[in-house]
Amino acid sequence: MPAEDEETPKQRLARNVSELLSELRVAQAGVQILFGFLLAVVFTVPFRQASGLEKALHLVAVVLTASSTVLLTAPAAWHRILFRTGHRWEIVASANRAVLAGLACLAAAVTVTVALIVNVVYGTVVMGVVGGLIGVMFAILWFLVPRRISRHHATVQGGGRQRG
Repeated sequence: MPAEDEETPKQRLARNVSELLSELRVAQAGVQILFGFLLAVVFTVPFRQASGLEKALHLVAVVLTASSTVLLTAPAAWHRILFRTGHRWEIVASANRAVLAGLACLAAAVTVTVALIVNVVYGTVVMGVVGGLIGVMFAILWFLVPRRISRHHATVQGGGRQRG
């Protein structure tokens, strides 16, 4: 395939779809593992004895994980349904929004799941601290760092300087 600056719009679109679907495979693995854990835990005796807070946290984690599953699998379904209709640009644009929302749901689901586990083992104070730290890590590494990189790149490009 040609270098990015030599791609035709059609080649760029095909590459974007391919890259998107590859990225989804990575995210889906995490969602599937988390979802399996969350679904299995309700069938245990300790879960039946869990507090109202623990059951509520579990429900929130399940809903967030299910939402993440829907959002992260939708682009693959769209691609399969629409791949011969010439709607690749729309698929990529809509899928980008769905994937970002799905990743946000996944980050929240992991954060809530960790908070739930910490609450069971160490109590609510430690749950708040650890859950907060996990949430902040996701926010920084998944969302703020890319935004900073994008701003830096725009500044470098806008200033006429080229990166090596």
